[in-house]
Amino acid sequence: MMPGPLDSDEELLLRIRSGDEEAFLGVYRRRQGAIYRFVLHMSGSATVAEDITQEVFLALLRSECGYDPDRGTLSGYLFGIARKLVLRQVERGRVDVPLETDSEDVALPELAVIHDPLGDLTHRERLEALRRAVTTLPRRYREVVVLCDLEEVDYAEAAVALNCPIGTVRSRLHRARALLLEKLNRERSANPVKELKPARILI
Repeated sequence: MMPGPLDSDEELLLRIRSGDEEAFLGVYRRRQGAIYRFVLHMSGSATVAEDITQEVFLALLRSECGYDPDRGTLSGYLFGIARKLVLRQVERGRVDVPLETDSEDVALPELAVIHDPLGDLTHRERLEALRRAVTTLPRRYREVVVLCDLEEVDYAEAAVALNCPIGTVRSRLHRARALLLEKLNRERSANPVKELKPARILI
């Protein structure tokens, strides 16, 4: 039986435990992108993100899978596994690749027609500045920004993933946003945009 968009994660997990491969693929397709992006932002490495994402979903196939629906959502549980695996990589010293190295692999698709090249360039520069600023945040702040702001995970789900109270998520997010704003303002003042003069068009 093919999983439908209305099947809950919990229903799919029950089917996974009874050996339903389609249910596993349904959960994987639904949650893989967010887990990959979370690990990529936390580790700065596409290779690490791919490896950890695979490990996260393999954990669902193990008989000792510790997911408990009474403690939170499956999505929060998966983010929690990903976080633990990233921390393990950090302890082993395997997460040392700067984010910019792998960013080309996950670049946004090019538009066929660009009506405002200068605006597009400015937008990309802002995104790159934001990406750089996020990677320089201390881990506890980077986690909440990636989960709540980039992946739009709600506070309760983030609290499950980070194994902390919702109040801690809120306070860390508040502090993280203040740090990001400070970093972005500092970068903007260090690299002011030069005034561009329009080129004369020859007819």
